[in-house]
Amino acid sequence: MTLESLLLEVWPHVAAAFAVVANLLATGHAVLRKRDVRAAVAWVGLVWLVPLVGVVLYLILGINRIRRHARSLTLRQEHGQFPPKPGVAPCTPEQLAAEVPPAAHLASLARLVDEVVHHRPLLPGNKLVPLEASGGAYPAMLEAIEAARTSISLCSYIFDNDAAGRQFVEALGRAVERGVQVRVLIDALGARYDWPPITGRLRRAGVRVARFLPTLLIPARLPFMNLRNHRKLLVVDGRVGFTGGMNIREHFLPGHGDARDLHFRVEGPVVGQLQETFAEDWAFTTKERLHGETWFPPLEPAGPVMARGIPDGPDEDFETLRLTLLGALACARSTVRIVTPYFLPDSALITALNVAALRGVRVDVVLPEKLNLPVVQWASIAQLWQVMRPHSRVFLTAPPFDHTKLMVVDGVWSLVGSANWDPRSLRLNFEFDVECYDARLAMQLDALIEERLSRSRLITLEELNARPLPIRLRDGVARLLSPYL
Repeated sequence: MTLESLLLEVWPHVAAAFAVVANLLATGHAVLRKRDVRAAVAWVGLVWLVPLVGVVLYLILGINRIRRHARSLTLRQEHGQFPPKPGVAPCTPEQLAAEVPPAAHLASLARLVDEVVHHRPLLPGNKLVPLEASGGAYPAMLEAIEAARTSISLCSYIFDNDAAGRQFVEALGRAVERGVQVRVLIDALGARYDWPPITGRLRRAGVRVARFLPTLLIPARLPFMNLRNHRKLLVVDGRVGFTGGMNIREHFLPGHGDARDLHFRVEGPVVGQLQETFAEDWAFTTKERLHGETWFPPLEPAGPVMARGIPDGPDEDFETLRLTLLGALACARSTVRIVTPYFLPDSALITALNVAALRGVRVDVVLPEKLNLPVVQWASIAQLWQVMRPHSRVFLTAPPFDHTKLMVVDGVWSLVGSANWDPRSLRLNFEFDVECYDARLAMQLDALIEERLSRSRLITLEELNARPLPIRLRDGVARLLSPYL
């Protein structure tokens, strides 16, 4: 028997053995690591029904955890307290109840977030200013960049190479020329939304830029290609922060599509938590440690808002936002108001919304009438009946597309930031939100919600049920994809 004929005879057995071993390894990982039994069963079935292909899909889509705890320990070991202690004493749940009487019944929510967020305490003395995309969000950010004297840190999921992106590159380049330390972090997938990517233009302007979790042609990172950094953070001189839902792209400029969104200018001790989150992401990506007063100056009180940054991601911060949402719904007494572009809550969140509505809480959900992602909209519509049946109301806002992410509970607690109400935000993406306890800020945000409601229409169960059968089937099939939309 020749070597060639021997190889032809043996290789099918080798390939079959390899497939079996790969299937066993993927099955073992799913059985041991998947919290949801249904997800584990689905992945095991796919792995064995479609050998090798199922394993590859599991590597790409099924593994959704990154271990970054060692990185945080290194930061603390090298530079001591990271970040430096805030200039104000953290607020305990008991102090919250005493100092913000309208939020006294939410002290248990503050205690819950204390437990899930760990080293980021609730801090007094903050000021948050809402900035509409059409009302000056970009100009306020650019003005802060132009005034920078020591440092600028900017993180964005999308940073397009367009009219808006070029404005930021030019401002950041001028800051570099003034001697300002500038760091820009862009998600590797988000950087490819426009071509050529903005990274080349940033480097030519002298800006130090990095891409978060690049996976193209890097097999070792293939299991993490589904995990994206969706945070939107800008911190100037370590003292002034911006966060919210806005990426950097021209359709938020007047006359360029006029999409709507909401961002926030932040001052006070909580800015240190924005900077800490950026510094951890930057260290994970580049191994450079940002420390000292250039990045973490002393921060004095700037306003009346009790606030805390809540990072969320497929690492040690896994499901912090989901637990926060569940806690807020459990504590609500009178009103829950939600504005989000992508609404695909899981069964636990749907149950929490239902229970709140059945307790007599008025639950209002405000969604865009027309999404930029049709499949996501189909999946969202397919499960709206589950939310609406126990008296919750869902409103659809007329175009232009509204990308705002906002939650207000009982006119005193607010949650603002980058996360949507979908599995991608709450299980796969790295997100950053800020919880706020302040009746005046909540009143401002309620007014923004009322403005959106003024151009919205209420959708009814009768309207959902009247859709043609082919449309309902299409939406139902799309809903099956919701864990990865």
